[in-house]
Amino acid sequence: MRVGVLIKQVPSVESATLGRDGRLIRDGMESEINAYCRRAISQGVELARQSGGTCTVFTLGPPPAEDALREAVAWGADEGVLISDPAFAGSDTLATARALVAAIELLGPFDVILAGRNSVDADTGQVGPEVAELLDLPFLAGVKAMTVKSGTVVARLELDDGWADAEVHLPAVVSCAERLCQPAKVDPAGRAAVDPARLRRLHAVDLGPGPWGQAGSPTSVGGVRTLEVARQGLVLAGPLPDQVAQAVSLLRDAGALGAAGSAREGDDEVVPDEWTRGEKVVAVLVERDRPHVARQLLGAAARLAHTIHGQVAAFAEAGSLDPATVGSWGGDQLVVVEGAVAEEDVARAAAEWAGETLPWAVLAPGTLWGREVAARMAARLGAGLTGDAVEVAVDEGRLLSWKPAFGGQLVAAITSSSAIQMATVRPGMLPTRRPRSARRIPITERTIRPAGRVRLLGSGHDDDLDDLATAEVVVAVGAGVEPGEYDRLRPLVDSLGAEMAATRKVTDQGWQPRSRQVGLTGRSLAPRLYVAIGLSGTFNHMVGVRGAGKILAINHDPQAKVFAVADVGIVGDWREVVPLLQARIVQEGRDDVRV
Repeated sequence: MRVGVLIKQVPSVESATLGRDGRLIRDGMESEINAYCRRAISQGVELARQSGGTCTVFTLGPPPAEDALREAVAWGADEGVLISDPAFAGSDTLATARALVAAIELLGPFDVILAGRNSVDADTGQVGPEVAELLDLPFLAGVKAMTVKSGTVVARLELDDGWADAEVHLPAVVSCAERLCQPAKVDPAGRAAVDPARLRRLHAVDLGPGPWGQAGSPTSVGGVRTLEVARQGLVLAGPLPDQVAQAVSLLRDAGALGAAGSAREGDDEVVPDEWTRGEKVVAVLVERDRPHVARQLLGAAARLAHTIHGQVAAFAEAGSLDPATVGSWGGDQLVVVEGAVAEEDVARAAAEWAGETLPWAVLAPGTLWGREVAARMAARLGAGLTGDAVEVAVDEGRLLSWKPAFGGQLVAAITSSSAIQMATVRPGMLPTRRPRSARRIPITERTIRPAGRVRLLGSGHDDDLDDLATAEVVVAVGAGVEPGEYDRLRPLVDSLGAEMAATRKVTDQGWQPRSRQVGLTGRSLAPRLYVAIGLSGTFNHMVGVRGAGKILAINHDPQAKVFAVADVGIVGDWREVVPLLQARIVQEGRDDVRV
């Protein structure tokens, strides 16, 4: 078996610093192999060994990126291929995918192509499905267990809030989840010992005329905003009842202890109702069984359409949403596709529709489903796609998408030069607007013949993606809270109207669902209040709650890292603190009612 592995070298997020212009300072900055790509290397080497085949690792980057290939070869890969040339500078995900595909076709064929689920510096998850689309191959996303036998991959997929078992015949492209296998890691001495003869370099001239780099990239980066979050870092002292009373008072005065279910920012805004509608269309790709996400996207699309005097089209699989609901949430028309079975089917149908109607923009959910559908669609259309946007707007008649980068330390403005502009939007980051008056909207039906390349064997649901994304208050637990003690937190969680979240150590143990993991390789949240209990406060976790209004930390160690990145810290055993905190919050609520 010939195995190809696609890897990316990313900045070490903790060492990233910004210049006065808000841009990343790359000189002297540490880099490392993307966490998910380390699993792809390890799995690729294992597949090659099992089959008696070979493993070739590809990366696109400047000359120093060769160190990542040395690490892969030192781990057991047969060769490393560096795609490097000044012509590749400024490549976005689509230009990167095109260069990787050109190299794969030059040195292939390969039986399976492995990639990381996404990159921790940009969190787009687009290159894998774009490569699959350009190679016309099936794609399995977020694989956390796999076997290959008789030319067939059987895999368990790690979904946003559950799992699925699927199989696909080779050749195929597979993206690897973090829990798939042991990560490939080799120390500097081991990397230095790699025979240079096992490293190859490809230049732009080797891959064809292009265009490459920025010239071949339909998206570009504009302004950058830093997201410096100034936390109070107030660590309380004294008897626990006094600490709790002071903490509750501080949080109440800061507005972090509003009534459960109180409106979030934007909830009082109504979906635009009447405006002069023109021919420009803002389309929304609707994922089945995610109505809250669809509602947010349709509301955002209606705001965009109002600005450009356009209209909103919802593109959905049959049975996803009824027309009346689509209309009240902001849609002006509904396009229903029949016959789609897998993401690639929806992508092909949506791309064919978009190629005929040329929508001004297309919005998709930033879920595993939405990333594959949008990425495949963008590759088919040659459209610019911004991944993981947290805000969308209109600027000089074009779609402006703001997306986080480098662990959430900044957000960058991304625009597209293509006729059709696209963006995936992070769930829970847009306001949920009150519906407009009911209206009848036209329905267009389209039928597609499924490719039949990905066979779903079974699936399970272990969470609801919307619950945590839309929570106003989140109570997060670390390894300091044993699963048998979670019931002791329930009164506090209920009193706050909160949702539970966890650190990676907790989800690795299976104590909380993977969908509840917050941090660099988990989810990013922006609740009004984040209560951190029994966790150390590592950067990789806390970066996921940079957008939180206030953070309350509870830890028995007064020197715990979490206190430096929290607003208020209570020093004490959480088992003693939590009952006192819950009682005080209940009392505060009663006092508010009496007032």
